Amino acid sequence: MSHKVIIIGSGPAGWTAAIYAGRAELAPVVFEGAEPGGQLMSTTAVENFPGFPEGIQGSDLMDHMRAQAKRFGAEVLSQRVDQVDFSARPFKVTSNNRIYEADVVIVSTGASARRLGIESEQKFYGRGVSACATCDGFFFKNKKVVVVGGGDAAMEEAMFLTRFATQVVLVHRRENFRASKIMQDRVAQQPKISIIRNAEVLEILGQDATRVTGIQLKDVQTGEISELETDGVFVAIGHAPNTKLFENILDLDEHGYIKTKPGTTQTSLPGILAAGDVQDSVYRQAITAAGSGCMAAIEAERMLREV
Repeated sequence: MSHKVIIIGSGPAGWTAAIYAGRAELAPVVFEGAEPGGQLMSTTAVENFPGFPEGIQGSDLMDHMRAQAKRFGAEVLSQRVDQVDFSARPFKVTSNNRIYEADVVIVSTGASARRLGIESEQKFYGRGVSACATCDGFFFKNKKVVVVGGGDAAMEEAMFLTRFATQVVLVHRRENFRASKIMQDRVAQQPKISIIRNAEVLEILGQDATRVTGIQLKDVQTGEISELETDGVFVAIGHAPNTKLFENILDLDEHGYIKTKPGTTQTSLPGILAAGDVQDSVYRQAITAAGSGCMAAIEAERMLREV
């Protein structure tokens, strides 16, 4: 069966695209994917999304968006897409050994924060462990925090957190940083930031999976184990866009993000649009993802007039 619009991915970008496409009577089909709702599903409190003065749980926000999309006629499939064929219209999307066709496809598969890969990180994620200082820094007013990483992103997170925290400790597993010199100089001149080099985070310590109290560190040169008190841990070792499905099909940048034409959500293939973190390596916020989802749906509606 052929559809007008297929949306691959179900974070803020995907759901917003589905809401707008549904209201335009395009009857969109949404593939929720392996992680329905995206990164916000592991975020406890969202306080910077407009319209919720008291804040809202990330999972609740995604549930509201999902229900709103369904209200306007979106068909939601709790499936992941296994393969795509964008060589000609109608475009083909394969899921669970079934082929779905559409005149326009919106890709909103998001990006995933790289993790440390230790069990305690997952245990405290959203409860003192975060991958987004802009999202969660406010919760650490007058507290001590740790930032893990050695690139520009880690330096930027550390600088941002000085607005709230009384002390920021930057932990890097190597002697030298990958960050640009200007960022290293700014961090060095910030009195709230101290640096621990050649150290690897072994464990995140806390109470009953509700509150982080410290981290366990290993000196990679001496093997010495130590503990450091902290109220929060910000993991800043990069993000990876979920674009494996589109390699050698769509134009990607050097970091794997889908390239879109400036001011649009149009990819290198006419009729294939991209919205949200899958094409945004700069802002990576729920509200900007939602905005680009809106753009994609409006562009889809205009494209379909011409098909």
